[in-house]
Amino acid sequence: MTGRMPLIVVLGPTAIGKTGLAMTLAHALEGEIIGADSRQIYRGMDIGTAKPTPDQQRLVPHQLIDMVAPDESFGLAQYQRLAYAAIDDAHRRRKLPLLVGGTGQYLTAVIEGWSIPEVRPNDALRIELEYFAAEHGSESLHQRLQRVDPAAAEGIHHRNVRRVIRALEVFMETGTPISQLQQKNRPPYAIRQYGLRLERAALYQRADQRLDDMLTAGFVDEVRQLLEKGYDRNLPSMSGLGYAQLAAHLLDGIALDDARLATCNATHDFIRRQLTWFRGHDTGIHWLDVEQINVQSVVTAIAEWRERLACAS
Repeated sequence: MTGRMPLIVVLGPTAIGKTGLAMTLAHALEGEIIGADSRQIYRGMDIGTAKPTPDQQRLVPHQLIDMVAPDESFGLAQYQRLAYAAIDDAHRRRKLPLLVGGTGQYLTAVIEGWSIPEVRPNDALRIELEYFAAEHGSESLHQRLQRVDPAAAEGIHHRNVRRVIRALEVFMETGTPISQLQQKNRPPYAIRQYGLRLERAALYQRADQRLDDMLTAGFVDEVRQLLEKGYDRNLPSMSGLGYAQLAAHLLDGIALDDARLATCNATHDFIRRQLTWFRGHDTGIHWLDVEQINVQSVVTAIAEWRERLACAS
């Protein structure tokens, strides 16, 4: 990494406090935050995605949020290109880029330099595969992927139907397994990763409390407004935590307490999947316990690291 430009990564599961740490680091180190959240890219989805507030965005510049409308497609390859552009732009302006988020694919695609297959979505095929999963179950769909691309199937949980469908789509469109197309070419950065962690029960409690805060802040009204604007509940954007459950509350008459409980359970499951991803892609993460973290020591460590990089260049 000698002579390479620095990139700080702040990662961790949802609700653990990534934004707070990243804001402090960016403010202290003349940095800019580059979002790595697959839901914060959507405009109008603010409360339920815990998007940085306008005040936070005024205090520290944020990139790669509010990129597209909820009914627009936004793929991993597009995200990776924009992330690299934002990182390089920050370097040109002598700012420290901080890649911040909990979407494992986004983070890993940038850090590891994935070569992402440029295969356009095939809507008809996706609908066919969605129907298959609905009729036969997600495990049956996953078994189809296992037969044609066992390497990809090993890394995708059967419940993540969207990713299973994408892997099948790439194979069926190109004849080549997505695992073979996703080669790696490390980007030209010196990367220092910080991961936040917390005891599981405490993290679940924190996530549940954050959901209650979101509901108090108007999460239900946010979902209602999206539906009234014509955004279909079946859009990928509307599958986010809380959005699908609150759409069921508004459209199907599900009690709000039941929708809240379903969101809590889905969030706990999502946190487990995030932690599994980070364990499987740990390429030198510095893990920090959020209940014991000394932020000033992190600031000092990064400043000294940047100094060593500058001296080596």
